Amino acid sequence: MKTKDVKLTEKQAEAAVFGGAVLGGGGGGALQTGLESALLALRMGDIALTPLAALDDDRIILTVSAVGAPAAKERYIRPAYYIRTVELFRQRFGLEPEGIITNECGGNATVNGWLQAAVLQLPLLDASCNGRAHPTGIMGSIGLHRDKGYVSQQIAVGGDPARGRYVEVAVSGSLESAAAMVRTASVQAGGLVAVARNPVTAGYAKHNAAVGAISQCIELGQAMQAAKEKNTAAAEAAAEYLQGQIIAWGRIADITLETRGGFDVGRVTVEGGKEKLEMTFWNEYMTAEIDGERLGTFPDLIATLDARTGRPLPTADIEAGQQVAVLRVHRDKLLLGAGMRDPALFLAAEQAVGRSLIPYVFPA
Repeated sequence: MKTKDVKLTEKQAEAAVFGGAVLGGGGGGALQTGLESALLALRMGDIALTPLAALDDDRIILTVSAVGAPAAKERYIRPAYYIRTVELFRQRFGLEPEGIITNECGGNATVNGWLQAAVLQLPLLDASCNGRAHPTGIMGSIGLHRDKGYVSQQIAVGGDPARGRYVEVAVSGSLESAAAMVRTASVQAGGLVAVARNPVTAGYAKHNAAVGAISQCIELGQAMQAAKEKNTAAAEAAAEYLQGQIIAWGRIADITLETRGGFDVGRVTVEGGKEKLEMTFWNEYMTAEIDGERLGTFPDLIATLDARTGRPLPTADIEAGQQVAVLRVHRDKLLLGAGMRDPALFLAAEQAVGRSLIPYVFPA
């Protein structure tokens, strides 16, 4: 585990975004947006990646994120909105965060917090609520839902003022109700909001977050970059680094996607030879099956990558006819936060995609 601050560079930013996009597992935001945000942050000021271990246990840290449906047609977030969430959090709740973490890994999610760190001079911590992307806010609450006395505090900002969509929302309450309010705000904003939420102590995060997740995204991205430079498959390099497998090479034969309740929901079929791989997604891929045999179940990582370039493809960017590689990594090989340890949090995902998840992840 790294114990010293690491000053981030543009090359590391690119690696973080590409590695994060793989760990997004179909979600986690757009790669290009993440790269633009990271490079903008580095132009705004120096950013050092700080080990979580460097903070005293009683220091207060804040989670930052984006919430919404990546394919929503009217989604709109300015970089300033991310700064605004932290400023409003300070004003509304009177707390001074002493470090920030992102909620998850993804093409954009991995670099959540970089702008805030650069502009507000807050430590950017090498941790996330979850070391892969997940669909619901409560899955990224690092187990706080188990504390019935915990009051969630959240700020959400998003929407295009020119369309009358701009919203600023402050909410406090149970994790479930606060997350639902923020999800509703994302719908009203056109599909996406920037969020600052759920202050906890560094000591709590050390035991419940995905510690080292940002370093892992950078290292994964670097492994993929090295593979491309050597003219070898970036997808295979990702599989090797994460100790996973490529379960399919083939063509996107069919995709259905609808935005429902602030989520992208659908199915993807990949044809490779005589076999058809069928995947369901709820922002992120939830299941992968061939002829009814389950090959992957969330929170296993299921990710699609362009077969020619190795570029990760989130579900919002999948199109019929694309040639893809499908990567699967067992959950035991991933850095997962406490939100992945409760079977009850998977019920909504089962209902959304119409597939059984819990018996595969939490066998009796």
